[in-house]
This record gives sequence, structure tokens and C-alpha cells, in this order.
Amino acid sequence: MYDLLIKNLQVVQAQADRVNPLDIAIKDGRFAALEPSIDPGLARETVDGGGLTAFPGVIDVHMHVGIYSPLEQDAVSESKAAVMGGVTTGITYFRTGQYYLNKGGPYREFYPEVLEISDGRYWMDYAYHLAPIASSHIDEMEMLLTEHGVSSFKIFMFYGGYGLHGKSDKDAQKEFLMIGDEDSYDIAHFEFIMRAAARLMKQYPDMADQISVSLHCELADILNAYTRIVQQEGKLTGLRAYSAARPPHSEGLAIWIASYLAYETECLNINLLHLTSRKALEAAMMMEKTFPHINFGKEVTIGHLMMDYDVPTKCHAKVNPPIRSREDVEFLWENLLAGNVDWVVSDHACCSEELKVSGQENKDGNIWVSKSGFGGTEYLLSALHSEGTRRGVSLPHIARLVSAEPASRYGLNHKGDIAVGLDADLALMNTATTYTVRAEDSESSQGYTPFEGMELTGEIVSTYLRGQRVYHDGRVEGPPLGRYQARPSPAPAD
Repeated sequence: MYDLLIKNLQVVQAQADRVNPLDIAIKDGRFAALEPSIDPGLARETVDGGGLTAFPGVIDVHMHVGIYSPLEQDAVSESKAAVMGGVTTGITYFRTGQYYLNKGGPYREFYPEVLEISDGRYWMDYAYHLAPIASSHIDEMEMLLTEHGVSSFKIFMFYGGYGLHGKSDKDAQKEFLMIGDEDSYDIAHFEFIMRAAARLMKQYPDMADQISVSLHCELADILNAYTRIVQQEGKLTGLRAYSAARPPHSEGLAIWIASYLAYETECLNINLLHLTSRKALEAAMMMEKTFPHINFGKEVTIGHLMMDYDVPTKCHAKVNPPIRSREDVEFLWENLLAGNVDWVVSDHACCSEELKVSGQENKDGNIWVSKSGFGGTEYLLSALHSEGTRRGVSLPHIARLVSAEPASRYGLNHKGDIAVGLDADLALMNTATTYTVRAEDSESSQGYTPFEGMELTGEIVSTYLRGQRVYHDGRVEGPPLGRYQARPSPAPAD
């Protein structure tokens, strides 16, 4: 007997070339059968899908849960927001230092605390990317891989000499990162992280393809210089000023440096995160041609696809790297359609109104005092469907961008598509429904959204996590069922 049968669905599969009318049978939390017609007598429970479009559960591989609010609170509210949008697995960036747990020290002590806090609080399955901040963390990368299933590591290239929200001196940055006098968060440190990752790839060949280093590509020296210029000239305000203060060529130059370091260290899997501009994406494509033996992952966020720096929500859309020009937005879409973008994410970082727009000084949109980052995981699939299909992106291509490619890259080998043997993670969408984004409708604790007022076509009706319905018709259901995902996970048996 199947545990659940969902009949009458239009099924989107990442590996298919079209959408197919199928019934989906689920047993023991995994897809058990996909056929045009399955006998309801074979299932303990049968649900009529009503012709809804079934996407693989979204895997949002760029989130920041627990950055501005305590992890124990954020894990609850932000995972509820995620399942509203069909997200069934989230991978969150985490690190030592200020924000997050506001602690330094070794990951051997730090990470078990993260996992203990997380347990029983997520409505989606979850994992963590970790950032080796102190030099001693590099020696812990093997332990994190083999004992905790952490196969992806992050470098914030601007952290050594520039703040999370604006300019900062190096002493303040050391305090922010909670590192000692002997530590230096610089290009040499990034090199040693890559060398350690390369050693792991050689030492564990069965996991090598899914061990990777991710990079936030901006350079502190460029950011410091241009922030000073933009503020002294005083000609620009709001998001235009912030984009000019963190110019696109800072991304491009950082990508060149990161790529050469990957070549030098034989670190063969690197992920170039949240590419925002023509210059950034062109630099990434140039590096692919220059170093064809390196596997580059090119990531774009839904925020950078849906907004330009004249968006009416202004400071609420402050993020690193910045929201860019309309010309940059169009270039990202052109290359997404052409297959030059590998996956799309939310970069979800719930930042409250009090932190985002702090005090009277920011009532008129003073971008320099706003905190960076915003949530949006609940709009990832709907927004990509709404704008993407209008531009000619196929539904299987969307499934590859938000499910299959992230699963493959980050070692979630039992997820990422609708196929027999994989986890029964589903997002059921009414592709004909148009709705207006309102922050008040979200389970997120943020209280606002820079997507406010956008009309999106394609609304999530139900979300299933490993065959259990966790969201339906505007309501999050049941207890939190999210499980920690140690990676790389084993692929399902044939």
C-alpha cells in the first residue's frame, strides 16, 4: 500500500522536456510511483490535486537564519515563511563572530550548539554552510565534513576591511569577527581555505564533486574608496548611492582573484554567490573559459532579478551586494534564459523594521544607517515563475534552477526532483492565480518586504515535506518536521 496518492497533477520534472499529467504515489516519505493513472485502492489516503502544477520542493541554498534574531526564534518563523513558498529544504550560512550566536571559538564547540538549538524548530529540512573565520577553523574543516556532514564552506571577501553595513576600520572588523591578533581575514586566509578544501577533495574522492567553497565576491579596498567618494559628493541617495558605493567592478575584480586562487590551489568547485550585474556575470563567464577544469557555480538571487535600484521600497531593499540598475537586471535575465545562471536563491535574511529603518534620521531613506539584507524565501518560486515564464523560461528550467542544480551541487542526493526514490518534497502551485505581495500575509517575523505590492502569477497552494503536508491554503500545518541534512547524503538505491 502507498501511504499517499495525489491524483490529477501537472508534474514538472527537472530532467523532463515538458510538463506531464501524472498521479504521484508516496511511501515511507519518498516518491514510489509516477503514472498517468494510479488506482486509489492502492493507497491508504488519496488526495485530488485538482489539476495543480507540481514542482519539486524548492531547495533554497542561500539563507541566513539567525543573523538578526536569535536562532531559536528565526528557525521557527522563517522556516514557516519558507514552506509558504514551496521551500522544503534550506541551507543557511553560519559563522562565528558578531551576529548569529555572537560567539567566537572553535567549531567543535560552536557547531553542536547550533545543531542543538535547531533541532525541532524547522518546518523545512535544513543544513548549514560554515565560514572558517579564524585560522584555526581551517584545521577543523575535515572534522566538520566527516563528523557533521558540512561539505560547503564560505568566504566573505570584503570582511577583512569593510563592515557588514558600511565602512569600517580593520580593528573594528577584527572585533566584529571575534578573531585574535594573530589572525588576519585576508586573501592569504582565503587561499588556505581553498587549499584545505582541495585536500578534502583528494582525500575523500567519493565526496569530491560535492565539496565546495562559496564566495561573496566584493573587495574591501574598492568599497572603502567608493563609499568615501559617493558620500563626499553627495549627489546620489538611496539604493543608487549604495550601488555606486559598492560598484559592480568590485564584484568582477573579486571574481578574478577568487578564480585564480582556485586555479592555484586546485580547488575545483567554487560557487560565485549572488551575482548582481553585467560586470559580475561577465567576469564569471570569462573565468569559466580561462579555467575550464574548474567547476564554477553561478548564483543569482530573486531580489536581484525582480528589483532595480529605483524600486519604491527603497531602504528596505538594501542588501550586499546591492540592488543594481535596470540594465543589469535585464542582463541577468538574458543569461538565465541562455543557461548561464546555475541556480536561483533568496539570500533570505530576516531583518526587522526597527533594524532596517532605525530612527528619525532614516525616515527619508538614509541608506547609510540601514542594516543590510531582507527576507524573501516565501516569494522565490512564485516570483521566478511569474517573471520567468513571461520571459520564456520553461517550467522544467525553473525546477532545475531552484531544485535539481542546488541539490546536485550541495550534496542533497536524495532530493531535487520528482522521481521514484527521492524524498517526496512537493510544491503544488496554481499557475493561473495572480496575487499581490503583502508582508502582513507572511509568517516571517520581518514585518515588511521589499517585494511589497508586486503582482505575482503562480501561487503556492500546498507544500509537502517527505510526503507530509506542512502548508495548505494559507496555513502552516502540523508540528515542525524539518530534519538536519548531513551532506553529501547517499543517493537512493535503484
